[in-house]
Amino acid sequence: MQTSENILFADSRGREQNEELIGVLNAIAIVSKRLAGRLAALEHRREEKSRGGKIYVTRQSAATRQ
Repeated sequence: MQTSENILFADSRGREQNEELIGVLNAIAIVSKRLAGRLAALEHRREEKSRGGKIYVTRQSAATRQ
């Protein structure tokens, strides 16, 4: 039979694991968003190049990047 202390310990351990998992999933979402933006920009450049258009590349600073 579990005591109330064991239940509280297991409950807090579960919360810690959930918080860690939330952090990892947020990090994955951020990296995925950046990658999607870069892939979209690359595709745009390829389309412009195939049409013979000039490509003007501007780099985003870390402050303006979202």
